[in-house]
Amino acid sequence: MLGRLFPIGKKTKDEAEKPFWISFADLMSALMVLFLLAMSVAILAVTRTVSEAEHRKTARQEEISELLTQLEQVATEYPGVTISREKNVIDFGDHARFETGSSRLSPERARYLRTFLPQVLKLAETNPGDRWLKRIVVEGFADQRGDYLMNLNLSLQRSQRVLCVLLENVPEHENPLSEADREKIRDLFLVGGYSFNSAKASLEESRRIELRLEYYELDEPRISNEDDRRGNFGVCRI
Repeated sequence: MLGRLFPIGKKTKDEAEKPFWISFADLMSALMVLFLLAMSVAILAVTRTVSEAEHRKTARQEEISELLTQLEQVATEYPGVTISREKNVIDFGDHARFETGSSRLSPERARYLRTFLPQVLKLAETNPGDRWLKRIVVEGFADQRGDYLMNLNLSLQRSQRVLCVLLENVPEHENPLSEADREKIRDLFLVGGYSFNSAKASLEESRRIELRLEYYELDEPRISNEDDRRGNFGVCRI
């Protein structure tokens, strides 16, 4: 009687026939879910990193634009000086023209540069200039007359002339640059000659100098200018 009511043997057989392991399809489905979850986390992390990088890049460009705006405001007080945002160049126009075959600047033009460039140095020492301005390259140019190497040397001498008029002893009726400004010029300015590779519409306009602004990239190490030559400026030899 008890055996009929409770078929113990059959119950054990049914339990043995039930599958113990999950099916292969279920295993693949679980792995696919885990894969999609991992990919979602990875995509979110990459997207966040890209967004932060783009935000920093945009912020850098906006601060550089603000620096150029400040330079444009200063330039309004010096007729003839223009700021090219596309080239990051300060153009002095007729205030930095040279005679044919010469690297000399007239006293009036030299005084004009000594008046304007300290304003640039002030901007270089305050935000956003002190954050992003890496160097100022003084680029000299020549017209298309003469051979290439002669004009290349003349271009270099013209860019050197700018530093000479800034660092040399000035006439008594002028206020000399402060020692701090002179040190800043040595740290920040770099000279370069470009011959007639960037000629203007006329020969006179081609005989010029320009200041090209260079900026630090994101996370670029800052240049250290500490050395033992402070105060030793020497004399101009061109």
